[in-house]
Amino acid sequence: MSTLREWAQDYFDVTLTDEMLQQLASYSQYLSDWNQKINLTTITEPQAVVVKHFLDSLSVFGISELPQQATVLDMGTGGGLPGMALKIACPEWDVTMMDATAKKIRFLNDAIQHVGLTGIAAIQMRAEDAGQDFSHRERYDIVVARALARMPVLMEYLLPLCKVGGHVVAMKGGTAPIETIDAKKAIKVLGGKLNRIDKISLPTIDQQHYLVIVDKVKATPSEYPRRAGTPTRNPIGGK
Repeated sequence: MSTLREWAQDYFDVTLTDEMLQQLASYSQYLSDWNQKINLTTITEPQAVVVKHFLDSLSVFGISELPQQATVLDMGTGGGLPGMALKIACPEWDVTMMDATAKKIRFLNDAIQHVGLTGIAAIQMRAEDAGQDFSHRERYDIVVARALARMPVLMEYLLPLCKVGGHVVAMKGGTAPIETIDAKKAIKVLGGKLNRIDKISLPTIDQQHYLVIVDKVKATPSEYPRRAGTPTRNPIGGK
């Protein structure tokens, strides 16, 4: 974990205290233990966990526009990333992790207690349902997702949940630029405006990583998101 401290500082100007490193280590071990029972992650080698899970998650802090205090939603969180890492590294953030799979949410609720975190919650819900739920629609300052769906679909999942004036952050691989072009219509229809695409460098790996930052500039029309499954079958703008 000492290497993570150095890399977080050098790559994203994130300062990790001893307590934060202990919490990340505790979460990592708990994730590994549960992964023997249910499929939470395919990344298990210790250095890969540090780089591909934790450091990749911390790359979000490289976005200067993000507020120091914020309500944050990690949609399609899976085993809890980036949500758990973001909360540990920025205790001021109020973080919600959301996933449609009940067993993953059970793990996350246990993990939150195991690590001893407050100001963070795990909720079982589909993105399409959350986007039409008053308690979640246009509530969050930051809505983030990692490897959840192609950009035209992902925008219909995320933008309805983001406040006007907030930001959507899509954590993507090498297809991010072309996917973002494909999502141009969806971004506009759903009340967003593309801010930029940041290329992210991570140590020890060659794969391309990007952060696609979309600003929420106006309210999402009430008909979006559509019913569960519709965004995937018929994405806005096609493709």
